[in-house]
Amino acid sequence: MSAINADPKLILFSDTTLRDGEQAPGVHFTADSKVEIAKGLAELGVDIIEVGFPVSSEQNFDTCRRIAREVGHHMTHREHIGQPVMICALCRTMESDILRTYEAIKDAPRFQIRLFIATSNIHLEHKLRISRTECLRRVREGIRLARTLSPNVAFGAEDGGRTDPDFLTEVFGVAIEEGATLSLIGDTVGGCIPAEFHQLVKYCVERTPGSKKTIWGVHTHNDLGLGVANTLAGIEAGATLVDATMLGMGERAGNAALEEVAMCLSTHAAHYHATHQLNTPHFTRVCRMVAARSGMILAANKPIIGQNVFRHTSGIHQDGMLKNRSTYEYLNPNDVGATSDALILSAQSGRTALLSRLGLLGYTGIPNDQFQLLFAKFKNLAQTKLEVDDADLVKLMSD
Repeated sequence: MSAINADPKLILFSDTTLRDGEQAPGVHFTADSKVEIAKGLAELGVDIIEVGFPVSSEQNFDTCRRIAREVGHHMTHREHIGQPVMICALCRTMESDILRTYEAIKDAPRFQIRLFIATSNIHLEHKLRISRTECLRRVREGIRLARTLSPNVAFGAEDGGRTDPDFLTEVFGVAIEEGATLSLIGDTVGGCIPAEFHQLVKYCVERTPGSKKTIWGVHTHNDLGLGVANTLAGIEAGATLVDATMLGMGERAGNAALEEVAMCLSTHAAHYHATHQLNTPHFTRVCRMVAARSGMILAANKPIIGQNVFRHTSGIHQDGMLKNRSTYEYLNPNDVGATSDALILSAQSGRTALLSRLGLLGYTGIPNDQFQLLFAKFKNLAQTKLEVDDADLVKLMSD
């Protein structure tokens, strides 16, 4: 069977909102909020939840353990997947980190220990101050130890986007040889462009020794506004796991937004020849939960779940919408769990939109001359406020 006729590849989603997302300046989740969000993510259908960095504090350790115990068995809305979410926690390649991380998440029925180390020259020289040889030794010994504790071990190359490709394949080769079941290529500083990142991922997938023994994933940041684009480029290059956050929440300019990547795959499934297991109608609920619990202000024009995504003010657009929603809406609000408030009556609205809203309020069969006077009053009112609501229309009709 040719590749073009093969079954679509399944794209897995690993969510790191509770770890990388919480590193966004000004964001802090309480323990109760983290448990609530983790349940929401499990119900959304994500494959892995990275719940924290247990060695960072006793509170983080306790919360990771609580999520492993309370959410690890959660099966609501996961019947189509057939298994609970995998609980994951991050650690360095140090023995003490690995053992502590294991203790935090071992009570989950499915858990993954995720190790990372920086691999770029700038990080090796200026941050870690170690040689490439020492880096390889730490990876080998860390993965080897983690595999004695769990069959699910991930390895992430921090600053992989700025790492020499040949050294990157050598590092991943060592991790895979020692049993890493997931290999993550990280654009940690968000400096890659899609063509560049595609080339890097493709190089790793094709040149790394033992490449077919691991799942390849991508973790991107948004410093140049290209987090989602780079993630999609990585998928085209052979990655089958997306590591992202809800709302793109994360350090500096944030991470790739999980909901945006997923809906790109859903709406362009034929192009990517890919599918996923997410319950996309849960996006609006879970995203707004994350925003509320984090204190983060959700932009009205945020793609996929922003308040304005399914609202229209232009008269021409409103006229098209009333005839066929697809004229000016690419997404179906039902697909992301949004309620439709399509027509906003404003100074830009036309006669068709006004008649439609009046009809919904029960005002039908209005004579043309009366409607023309009403429309003029409506336009005058609309010049004085951002939005004309139903109460305003009732008053206009009673005047």
